[in-house]
Amino acid sequence: MKRYLTGGARAIPPSGIRRFFDLVSASKDSSIISLGVGEPDFVTPWRYRDAAVYSLEKGKTQYTSNAGMPELREAIARYLEDRFRLSYDPGDEILVTVGGSEAIDLAIRALIEPGDEMLIPEPCYVSYNPITTLGGGVPVGIETFAKDQFKLTAESLQAAITPRSKLLILCYPSNPTGAIMTYEDLLPIAKVALENDLIVLSDEIYAELTYGPKHVSFASLPGMKDRTIVVSGFSKAFAMTGWRMGYACGHPDLIGAMLKIHQYTVMCAPVMGQVAAIEALTNGMEEMHKMIESYNQRRRLVVKGFREIGLACHEPQGAFYAFPSIESTGLSSEEFASRLLLEAKVAAVPGHVFGKGGEGFLRCSYATSVAQLTEALERIGDFLNKIR
Repeated sequence: MKRYLTGGARAIPPSGIRRFFDLVSASKDSSIISLGVGEPDFVTPWRYRDAAVYSLEKGKTQYTSNAGMPELREAIARYLEDRFRLSYDPGDEILVTVGGSEAIDLAIRALIEPGDEMLIPEPCYVSYNPITTLGGGVPVGIETFAKDQFKLTAESLQAAITPRSKLLILCYPSNPTGAIMTYEDLLPIAKVALENDLIVLSDEIYAELTYGPKHVSFASLPGMKDRTIVVSGFSKAFAMTGWRMGYACGHPDLIGAMLKIHQYTVMCAPVMGQVAAIEALTNGMEEMHKMIESYNQRRRLVVKGFREIGLACHEPQGAFYAFPSIESTGLSSEEFASRLLLEAKVAAVPGHVFGKGGEGFLRCSYATSVAQLTEALERIGDFLNKIR
């Protein structure tokens, strides 16, 4: 039956992240510690769940506006203004989506035509390349390096631009590296984007999860608001992965085009999730900050632990991932991750699945308990001693 499939569907590989997650899920070995999937170990705070349950009890089970409940769009607008100095009209500049993933897909489908190039700093989240390919676009990876703290530089961006370049994707704080970019880091990127007439898709799903300098939204830079689509959501900072609640913000023309695709594909985001999201934004800041404090504690533990067992590790200042180098072992990232799972019962994601610059690294999520992280570090240390 493969001959009936489109070229795009045949070309895209299965997710490297999900492959290791599925191996753990299929295993009956309860001793495996998973540092693989980027999902908070916290249960969605009761306050958010209670709001959704009450809405069900009151019979709120109908469609909402395609763009999302007006109350939620207004809450998002207030939140972005207060936290990131972004000003959006909830009427035509904000779209509520089924997770941040749908927002990314909508933006790419609305902007990319066959042959258009999308510039993607790598290592990066695994979905950007396949979604671009499915839309007929050409993903162009731009390698970033540990020596630069995995930050995109204006020089490397400029070198990758061709007459077909149309869209630049930024994901800071970064999955998988935990890198962030400051205002000073982003200014030269904005200059290149403006000079080359690029539209920017800024994936800011980890915006709240920073542990030093505060997150700077690319859209807040001079001249960047109208040419930037900001994508975010509730999965990470609010521990709402399964609710699938995201949003996109941008110029009315861009959001309007995305809304048309959204109307014909999913209609609207689930009303129960929207109610929970309203509660999270209006009354849920205390719970969010407690989770962020816990991630910061774990971040310090993991970085220190990797360095003590002999693995060089860039210090992540955002998200909830560590990206230690395993080059000193002489194993490829695939070999290292496979043997680590088989021999040490620790699941992590090989860095090569994240694109250019990922080989020789391992992505480890520290969104799990301190006890689990401590045990995982001990096992990794024992494994290193065994193979050295």
